[in-house]
Amino acid sequence: MGVAVSGWKLAGRISELGQLGVVSGTGLSIVLARGLQAGDPSGKLRHALQQFPVPGVADRIVEKYFIAGGKASGDAYKVMPMPTLQPEPAAVELIVAANFVEVFLAKEGHAGVVGINYLEKIQLPTLPSLFGAMLAGVDYVLMGAGIPRSIPGVLDTLARGEPVRLKIDVAGALPGEDFLSEFDPRKFCAGALPVLSSLTRPRFLGIVASATLAMTLAKKASGPMDGFVVEGPLAGGHNAPPRGALQLSTSGEPVYGERDVVDLGKIRDLGLPFWLAGACGQVGKLDEALRLGAAGIQVGTAFAFCDESGIDPVLKQRAIELSRAGRAWVFTDPVASPTGFPFKVLQMSGTLSAPEEYSARERICDLGFLRQVYRRADGTPGYRCAGEPVSDFLRKGGTLAETQGRKCLCNGLAANVGLGQRRTDGTEELALLTAGDEVANIAQFLPPDSDSYTAADVLQRLLAAPAPVAADWPGRGCPEPVS
Repeated sequence: MGVAVSGWKLAGRISELGQLGVVSGTGLSIVLARGLQAGDPSGKLRHALQQFPVPGVADRIVEKYFIAGGKASGDAYKVMPMPTLQPEPAAVELIVAANFVEVFLAKEGHAGVVGINYLEKIQLPTLPSLFGAMLAGVDYVLMGAGIPRSIPGVLDTLARGEPVRLKIDVAGALPGEDFLSEFDPRKFCAGALPVLSSLTRPRFLGIVASATLAMTLAKKASGPMDGFVVEGPLAGGHNAPPRGALQLSTSGEPVYGERDVVDLGKIRDLGLPFWLAGACGQVGKLDEALRLGAAGIQVGTAFAFCDESGIDPVLKQRAIELSRAGRAWVFTDPVASPTGFPFKVLQMSGTLSAPEEYSARERICDLGFLRQVYRRADGTPGYRCAGEPVSDFLRKGGTLAETQGRKCLCNGLAANVGLGQRRTDGTEELALLTAGDEVANIAQFLPPDSDSYTAADVLQRLLAAPAPVAADWPGRGCPEPVS
């Protein structure tokens, strides 16, 4: 769920309540570094870093980023190195530690299971991110937004403490030319090699939008698949593009048709557990999914606006008020994301979903998680983002059409959780909220005479609901499993 929306507090609470709590693995290096600069008021980040098993790493991170009492409100956060094929050792340490911290805190104090969710489209930090999560004993890894065929084998190799490689998608790469991301656990843990003997391989769930993709992963993945999350286009965040030629509705949203309905029969035939996702935060959806052969449902939007989520409380309250008034809705933007995938944006004034707000924002790419790797003329890798200044993107071989309508998701998503950057002109990055279509119904979870609700309120409603009669699942999918 975005950046730190499904953070350790939310995932840990859901896990404590007996379900699979899943932390978002996106941008965790930003979350840790900026959390320390904000003063780490609860002390939890430093507490988790103290448990990091490789000597010296935590001390270096705290020394570089921690500000006692927090940075001044008008100061900017420190500029951080953007993801590259050959990151500096300090950048790798931050990625590993940030993923460790998030999973460690989510698992602390209970015996429940915890997962972490990554995007296949964000490849450059993947290997150190997985290793950091495994150091903290993560139980599940989930990945979508692409075809994560290599990840099961990577998990197998990391569990043995051996070096891993990941082929990176590079625009313009020549036939037979491979660009690789590499990570060596033994080198990273040079001063604490016994740590590697304690690693266990987490279960891997692929997030898919079609039976064809599920079958491909089941047959051709580099290691064993442990199940699937079947996610339809009503889910928040990135959606899979419609199959076939892209058609837009009168409102400008991608049109999904019969070809996009998932054949659950073929997925059942694979013999692996699967969870249904997208618009599953309703009464009876769990029982409906179980009757269709699923192991359960994945729910994201309902939890995104509960008390334990990472979204700024003011934004959270505004979304709940919109739902109460029947005016909460999302726009499936076909071009907002630099990835090229449709991206759901909650329509709310004062955020970057408002055209006038986004047009006033200076184009800048300083976090770089969604940058595309491309081949320069000399054969070396370059990095570009369709959300960066247009002149920069064109200079790097991109086209003008690719920049039109693109938004800076990295900065907008960080602002959602109170970690927006302060610019030199004194302005602060605005939020860019994503949610599934079920945001219209989040007010259903409010207890009587209350303006907010908890993760327990959501679970109580979803788990105790009577089952409706349903002939089939329409393939309109849900984010982070409620098992």
